[in-house]
Amino acid sequence: MGVACPRTEDCVHPLLSKDAREDMAPKSADMEESTTLLPSAFSRVSAVLTSQCAWVQTLANQALQRLAVKALSMGPLPRHIAFIMDGNRRWSRANGVRVPDGHKMGFEALRRVLELCMALEGIYMVTVYAFAIDNFKRDREEVSALMELAKTRLLELYDHGEVVSRYKVRVRIVGRRHLLPGDVQEAVNRLEEATKHNSGAILNICMPYSAQDEICTAVNTCVSQQGTVTQESLDAALLVPTAVPVDLMVRTSKVNRLSDFLLWQCNEQTQLHFVEQYWPLFGARELIPILLQYQREKLLGI
Repeated sequence: MGVACPRTEDCVHPLLSKDAREDMAPKSADMEESTTLLPSAFSRVSAVLTSQCAWVQTLANQALQRLAVKALSMGPLPRHIAFIMDGNRRWSRANGVRVPDGHKMGFEALRRVLELCMALEGIYMVTVYAFAIDNFKRDREEVSALMELAKTRLLELYDHGEVVSRYKVRVRIVGRRHLLPGDVQEAVNRLEEATKHNSGAILNICMPYSAQDEICTAVNTCVSQQGTVTQESLDAALLVPTAVPVDLMVRTSKVNRLSDFLLWQCNEQTQLHFVEQYWPLFGARELIPILLQYQREKLLGI
């Protein structure tokens, strides 16, 4: 003899009356309200998780960078590394950003790159191409904004430059400094004076600069002082000393040329790397593989 299966609502609790059981059943309005609240709750949870993931990702990147520094420190490193910081304007236009803001991003990229280079104790000198003499021919408003930004960033290095103070970096401004506005020259002098006794690596900021101008000025100095020019006297008269020749030169933004930068300081041993990334986005992710390739070629004698 079969037993009839009780209805689901009768199984809620056999001691409850039918009316009580109906009161306990979920109402359609309650279901609609819960359904409405769910996306909002999920959005809040998603936002929290996203922020936490970004924080975790930052920590992971920092840990990976520290690990990479330790690994790189075990191999040969370039004593002198040079950067042609190209692409601020093109990156700005490609992303709908004001050109001055692109230059600000470029200075942040310099800070990131400098911090990685200084953490690698084998690197003795970093030289960056910040402003060419020919750049004065650009739009006057852009040049003025760039000079104001340069003054601000130089004073930041002077007042609270964490990387400069932590690694005892000596900062030199290389080029036709008399072409700079007076307030920028004052910032340059304050920064150089504040760091001249630092015993760590040297940071050469070339602005306003061109290699041809540097070589011509050095030749004129040799002739006026000695009446003749030798390789030794020319080396001594250059703004960027050749005692530490450029081992590695990196140029960003898909351009494969030297653009009149450190022509005398490069030699047959200098490794040249041209990368596609625009300078504002350049960082450890791009530089570490370049350094690994430098080590590989040095170890293999390429």
